[in-house]
Amino acid sequence: MRLTTFAAGVLLACGAAALTGCASAPPPGSAGAVQASDIDRARNVIFFLGDGMGINTLTAARIYAVGESGELTIDTLPESAFVKTFSNDAQVTDSAASMSAYMTGVKPNNGVISMSGDTRAIAPAADGGSRCGNGQAAPTLLELAKARGLATGIVTMTSVTDATPAATYAHACHRKLQNRIAAMMVPGGAGYNSALGSGIDLVFGGGAQYFRPAANGGKRLDGRDLLAELQAQGYRTAHDAAGLDALAPSNQPAIALFADGDLAYDAERDPLKQPSLAQMTRKAVALLGQKSDRGFFLMVEGGLIDHALHGTRAKRALQETVAFDAALKAAIDAMQQRDPGLKHTLIVATADHDHTLLINGYSPRSGPTTPDKPGVLGLVRSLPDGKVKLDKDGAPYAILGFGTGEHRVQGSRAAQAGLTDAIVSADDYHQEAAVRMKSETHGGADVYLGAMGAGAEVFRGTIDNTRVFTLIKEAAGW
Repeated sequence: MRLTTFAAGVLLACGAAALTGCASAPPPGSAGAVQASDIDRARNVIFFLGDGMGINTLTAARIYAVGESGELTIDTLPESAFVKTFSNDAQVTDSAASMSAYMTGVKPNNGVISMSGDTRAIAPAADGGSRCGNGQAAPTLLELAKARGLATGIVTMTSVTDATPAATYAHACHRKLQNRIAAMMVPGGAGYNSALGSGIDLVFGGGAQYFRPAANGGKRLDGRDLLAELQAQGYRTAHDAAGLDALAPSNQPAIALFADGDLAYDAERDPLKQPSLAQMTRKAVALLGQKSDRGFFLMVEGGLIDHALHGTRAKRALQETVAFDAALKAAIDAMQQRDPGLKHTLIVATADHDHTLLINGYSPRSGPTTPDKPGVLGLVRSLPDGKVKLDKDGAPYAILGFGTGEHRVQGSRAAQAGLTDAIVSADDYHQEAAVRMKSETHGGADVYLGAMGAGAEVFRGTIDNTRVFTLIKEAAGW
């Protein structure tokens, strides 16, 4: 597969010990720097990624939050498209391949982080070491932005080394190489991705264990303390919500890791310890907006939507989708203050892949979920009397279910005759699945994309996920 060129067209191969991206950023004033003719283009790009936020999840979240006729913020974006998500080797993609396609314009194999399409996904050795040695690094949008002198940032509810955020700044033959991926973020350190120039300006999320040596309770077997190394390179750090609030605009970069692994679900987090996705997004816009007069590139991921869906915890998935939507609103509001009319800002919101969430039956419209009304989380009822509907085994069934998952009733569902709205709408209820699996799987359906601001009008129709990379790059003049 032909790779998209990087700046002047340099694309370096990665060997077994590198896999670090390998391309150097052109200095300001070079061919890669912003030109005067670029002033009408999108100087700021904010890419929102709802991990696993398929159409059914988005629809159910809308009903959950504002009812069938209501609107989420993502529903109000004026331009839209459907996105095909298949990977280079699979009908149903994983997050590594799909996010890499968005970030590089290249379709990798499942499990591969921002590498060429011929890169084989090779899992780490038992000691955590890499057994890679194939493929080439594919330049990312964040690297392109950095090369042009823009400020850059990533915000996520998962580990900052997880597949989705990693695809913005790292290159690896397997998504599980998280210790190696973390090292790619540290300027001047072994394994650093030199295509990041002076480094990512802002990193908010979880995953502190991949930056800390095993002797100090982390996952690193090389003894390195990457947070200490980042501080030595001038990075400011924060570890809780108060620390995030205290970060003021500065020329110094910042990294804030609020958990050893992933952050807690929005409805379960301690707000003193872990900020919301909207809080992190507002802070990121404020800091990056002051960082560079050339503009900025920011990626914001609602990563726990995917985690909740894999666990068939529909209520948590819908709550995470609403939290993601709140972060999108926060970014739009903040940018409208900085750039009225978004004349120089492009905001894109989409998902990397679908899941197998189902919306069943012909229930009456429920309106939003409230403390005394389960809404879309309740049982299927009949029209026009609103009585609970029964399946062929004489048992009620929930509006939401899954195609795959661990909660599958064996044989007749008659034993489920005691299901109630309270049971199926509980916080930790696992919706029933048609096919028993250890964990619910991704789905292969197209996903929704919404866009607004400078250059947004080019997003229309049904497009491939690799096309999204090209459209963003063209809108920004990169």
